Amino acid sequence: MKLTISPNSPYVRKARACAIQRGIEHLIEPWLEAGKDPALPRLNPLSKVPTLVTDDGVALFDSPVICEYLDSIGTAPPLFPPAGPARWNALRQQALGDGILDASQPRRREIALPQDEGRRSYIELQQGKVARAVDALEAEAGTLGALTTIGEITIACALGYLDFRYANEPWRPGHPTLEAWYARVSRLPAMARTAPPPA
Repeated sequence: MKLTISPNSPYVRKARACAIQRGIEHLIEPWLEAGKDPALPRLNPLSKVPTLVTDDGVALFDSPVICEYLDSIGTAPPLFPPAGPARWNALRQQALGDGILDASQPRRREIALPQDEGRRSYIELQQGKVARAVDALEAEAGTLGALTTIGEITIACALGYLDFRYANEPWRPGHPTLEAWYARVSRLPAMARTAPPPA
């Protein structure tokens, strides 16, 4: 398999973390220059990162699809629980973590542009989404485990991205249970080995 690699992308980090948790990281070849490779648009018309090319030559995107595919390989306990309440909870948590990322990534671009009223309103809207999501995670942080589900992996990647890109907007104050959980899981191989490089 071949996976597009962008060291700063939290979505790539999520896919790599899943592979580590599954014990199949050694099966994945890093596609380091995918963004400059003319093969990428042919395989993925959206040219999205991450893209995973399977051994059969099938291109999969984006991170939820890639992670579910990786979860079908190997013999480790599944990150996507079987049908039932546990699965819906894991998928909901994945959506919450991805939502933090979806609100945070485009905001970085907007911050760098001239600030008019429309842009300031957009930035505040995205900040509000992240703040509410972190509050919701604090309320359930006591139930989170050691990166045993796709939801927990996505949440950890989202919090790591907030640390990486928004250190001036700390999320820890007022969220002690979530802070303690993240401190524990950030030391696990799936997070420690995929951390973005220092700025």
